[in-house]
Amino acid sequence: MRKMLILFIVCFLLFNSTLAYSADPATIAGDIALVRPLGLAATVVGGAIFIVCLPIALTSGSVNSIADALVGKPFSYTFKRPLGDFTGDLSSYTPTGD
Repeated sequence: MRKMLILFIVCFLLFNSTLAYSADPATIAGDIALVRPLGLAATVVGGAIFIVCLPIALTSGSVNSIADALVGKPFSYTFKRPLGDFTGDLSSYTPTGD
């Protein structure tokens, strides 16, 4: 089961819907091997922290901003950013409703 999960994660990272950015192969390889797994970990940890903070966020009315900061931005950086693109402009990776 663990091997299947690792295979799924690797395939998802390699064959997701991001387009290859015009960067050199070493940058793209580093992105796939190091940055994407760290982004996935940040998304999972952010989701766990969000769940813990949810009762406080509900009372303060800040659920959307906390969800975006802890889950949305790491998710966009990991799964919507083109391979090798480290410009840091996350606004271009947000969904357009297509």
